[in-house]
Amino acid sequence: MKKKHPIEKLIEQGEGLNLDFKFEVSDAAKIARSLVAFANTDGGKLLIGVEDNGIIKGIKSEEEFYVIENAANNFCKPKVDFSSKEWSVKGKKVLEVSIPPSSRAPHKAPDKDGKLKAFFRFKDENILASGVQMKIWRKQHSTQNINITFDGVYKWLLEFLEKNSTISVDELINYTGITKHKAEDILSDLIVFDVVKMTVNRYETLFSLSTLQ
Repeated sequence: MKKKHPIEKLIEQGEGLNLDFKFEVSDAAKIARSLVAFANTDGGKLLIGVEDNGIIKGIKSEEEFYVIENAANNFCKPKVDFSSKEWSVKGKKVLEVSIPPSSRAPHKAPDKDGKLKAFFRFKDENILASGVQMKIWRKQHSTQNINITFDGVYKWLLEFLEKNSTISVDELINYTGITKHKAEDILSDLIVFDVVKMTVNRYETLFSLSTLQ
């Protein structure tokens, strides 16, 4: 039985958290969002020359690599590290781009309006990072100690989650009267300490008690 090509095996996995297919890349700013999303999450691979349905069309020219290089070095802030390999699959060229998870998150890339924003990977999508996520990254990389006193809003929040299972940033603000900045600060503190976990999808971000509790 003929062995499947490594690229064909990857394609069989389908697009997801760590894998994305691109028929072609011509817009450095747009592909930069995919690069930073992978770098800010768990890393991943881009397969250039592959349609969304997994059909291999092949890259048209060496220009694809230079668009990726331009995106990584000039449109990602800070720049995103990557490695690449060109494969020949049934006579068609596929460019495999590997992005490792970064210790320098958050990386940012231009949004559709050209403003630098941080993105992360959720399933097979690049999602705009919330204020809570930005604070989590900042605290994870900070050399300053985080001190929590489990009273006031912290205590109220933990008691609320024991009874109601989840809460959103807006709900926390409405129930307690604190500012959005303070709400994001409290939630990010508790997430960094593994007291609370964050669940994200395309439509909402919810917070619940960690299973470690």
